[in-house]
Parts: sequence; C-alpha cells; structure tokens
Amino acid sequence: MPRPSTRGSSVRTPLVTVILPAKDAGAYIGTTLETLTRQFDDPAALKLVAIDDGSRDDTGTLMRRYAERFPHSTVIENPQPQGLASARNQGLAHVEGDAFCFLDGDDWMQPQRLDVLTRRLRDLDCDFVRTDHVTVKAGVRTLVPAPYPWRERVGSPREAILPENEPTMVDYPFAWAGMLHRRLIDDGLAAFTPGLFTAEDRPWIWRLHLQARSFAVVDAPALLYRRGVSTSLTQVRDRRQLDFVRAMDEVLDIAAADAEADRFLPKAVWTVLALSSRHLVRARRMTPSLRAEMRAGIRGLLARLPETESAAVLARLDGPRRRVLAPLLRAVGRAA
Repeated sequence: MPRPSTRGSSVRTPLVTVILPAKDAGAYIGTTLETLTRQFDDPAALKLVAIDDGSRDDTGTLMRRYAERFPHSTVIENPQPQGLASARNQGLAHVEGDAFCFLDGDDWMQPQRLDVLTRRLRDLDCDFVRTDHVTVKAGVRTLVPAPYPWRERVGSPREAILPENEPTMVDYPFAWAGMLHRRLIDDGLAAFTPGLFTAEDRPWIWRLHLQARSFAVVDAPALLYRRGVSTSLTQVRDRRQLDFVRAMDEVLDIAAADAEADRFLPKAVWTVLALSSRHLVRARRMTPSLRAEMRAGIRGLLARLPETESAAVLARLDGPRRRVLAPLLRAVGRAA
C-alpha cells in the first residue's frame, strides 16, 4: 500500500494543487520542485501533492525535502510503481482549493506561471485552461503552440475537437499543459484510466473535450518539457508501449458513445490510423516478440474501425502512412 505523509496548515485554503508523480527522476526533479517555490509570493497559495512511484533513487527524498517548504503538502510513496495514470489518480484524491494541475518530474515552469493560470481560470470562469509549451532537447528550446486559433476566449471543448484532418486540441493531450477546475473531479472527468503506462492522456483528453462545458487557451509563462530523457516512455521500448492499443480502443469507445458520434468518430479514426502508423515504425526497434505483439494489437484496433469512416480517412492520409499501414489493413479486409 502507498504510504502518504501530510503536512497541514491553519493558513487559508491553497489556490491551486500541483499533482507531481515521478519515478527515478532524481537527476531532474530538484529543478522541477525548485520552480514550484517561485510560482506565488505566498507559498501557502500552492499545495504540493508529490507521488514517489516506486523510485530506486533519491526522488522521494527530494520530494520530502521540498514538501517542508510549503504550508500545504502531501507526499505519497508507492513501494511498487503504479504507472503515471494511477499515480495521477492518487493525487486527485488530495486536491484542495478550486484549481489543480499536473506536472511531470522532469519538466519545470517559469516563475509565476501558476499565479497567472489561477487568475485566468477564475476570471474566465471556465472548466479548464490550456497553454502552449516549450520543448527542451540538447539545450535547444522550441515553442509548441496549442492548436487552437483563439486566445483568451471561452469556447466549447467539443468544437475544438474538429476538423478531423488537421491538428486540434485532442491532438494536444499533454495533461500538464494547463490548469483545471476542481468541479471536473466532481463530474468524474479528471481521472485517468487506471493502469495505463503509456498514451494515458489520449482517452483523458477526449473525455475532457467531449464532456466538459467550457475551456480556453491562454497565454502564460512557459512550461518547459524536457525531451530525450532516457527513462521517458517516449524513449523506452518495452511492454508498457503496448498500452497504446488499449488507450486507443478506449478513445474509439468514448467517441462512439457520444450523442454526436457521427461528427466525432471520423476524428477518432483519423487519430487511430495516424498514431498506429507511428507506432508501427517505432516498433521496428522493439524485440521481435514485442514487435509481433504490437502489430497484433494494432491489427485488432484497425479491424474494429467503422468501414465507412476508415475508408474516408485513408483516402486523405499521406502515402508514407498508408504504406506503413497497408499490410495490416489488408489483413483485416481494408483497402490501403
């Protein structure tokens, strides 16, 4: 069982709760935690919920050390790794205040980012706000804009899913790229599918955009996302990558269950086909047995795609992606 340790305070309720899960992030998490001390003039405005997800390094020690600097903090220790989705869900149970956000253990924030986001969430009175982010790889910083043309304006999350063949907000699934109102917890929209070790944010973002009432994309000091970290699941080629299939199965279920499934299923199909082609390419660097499992899983995923929608999407996919998908599409009776 996880072992939580909690520090409380008679100081007022925090403005935002930061949910920070990490495993073996000792090389980076000191920077992550240090930036949290620079988000508000009053440290009581922030509650830290840190989850040490079965680390074998000093991640937990650093979490406990920094927790002492916040009047509101909780540190949860998982003796065995539960995975990012389950660890984030653990954090949701400790949210205080009206706002919460996620942060990964190898990323960091510019000063006052959370101060700006709490004010924008309050002033716009929407369910969640999203932001651009900055990737950092080999010292090079690159701005990645949220794929939405309107800024500082409340809009419909459902409408931000479309159009199907262009990058939209469901193609920008990063849970840490924004802030959410706690009513999303009460509405059952904040939790991740337990046990997913990769692609956990794909069904999460679809559920959020289909069922939340309002959102906005806003400008704020940057979140910096460290790319190329050797322990990141974007770099690792092991069994955890197979969860991609389960995550995309769930995306299809979520879209198909919607009252406007005919509008949104084509986008879900487009996403499944585009991401499947990417994972088939990445699988070439897996062991033969894992590669076979990944191909079998994706073959099953392609077989359940609605035929009309998949044919329409395939006609618009570029040649390289069609060629990667062609053998599996033929195997399930689809023309590439």
